[in-house]
Amino acid sequence: MAKSPCPVSLSQFLEKAEPLKVVINGQEQLAEVKSFSTGSFGWYLNSKITVTVDGKPVSVQIGMNLTVVGSKEADRGTPSTPPSTT
Repeated sequence: MAKSPCPVSLSQFLEKAEPLKVVINGQEQLAEVKSFSTGSFGWYLNSKITVTVDGKPVSVQIGMNLTVVGSKEADRGTPSTPPSTT
């Protein structure tokens, strides 16, 4: 299956995307908007939660990337407001 082109540019994504709510085992987490070092963009979540295994609390490390399909090849775009120089 061919990869779909990304419908938004990097600058559009960074300006307009909002954090995503992710629920793991009933516990809400917030994945933040991110531009990855690979050139792709999407959302990133890094946190710890506690789950129960056989009645015992177990600490779990979460590392999650949600990558927009085709974002690595997407147009970089130009920001609508220039960066501050002060």
